[in-house]
Amino acid sequence: MSNKTVETGNKVKVHYKGTFNDGTVFDSSYDRGTPIDVEVGAGQVIAGFDEALAGMKTGDTKTINLTPDKAYGERNLEAIVEVSKSNFPENFVFTEGEVVQGTNEAGFPLVGTLQEDKGEAVVVDFNHPMAGKTLNFDIEVVDIE
Repeated sequence: MSNKTVETGNKVKVHYKGTFNDGTVFDSSYDRGTPIDVEVGAGQVIAGFDEALAGMKTGDTKTINLTPDKAYGERNLEAIVEVSKSNFPENFVFTEGEVVQGTNEAGFPLVGTLQEDKGEAVVVDFNHPMAGKTLNFDIEVVDIE
């Protein structure tokens, strides 16, 4: 264990628990038993999480509260669109709330959540599932390379 302080460019091992404001846990590296590897400042994690690591030392813990602008952004209503069922496989079963994957016209991957079956079309929300949400994280720096 060193007394090194986390700086931009460091590779760190971090344990975390993510919760919503009501206390519901949405993700936890503790539950998986393995910390995550993060290169600080490289955009591998959401902005507020990345920023919170700077200045921490091995063994330090911190609790942060991230508004959507420091997490997954606000919900974009233009990202909720009707998609023709002809874009789905022939025997596709539409289930509200199901996450679907595809590509846009340029071939970029898209992930969306099915919202409503409208007969010939389906409403798909392409916002990140965490968009518009305030997130809380308990962070622990396990190691600094």
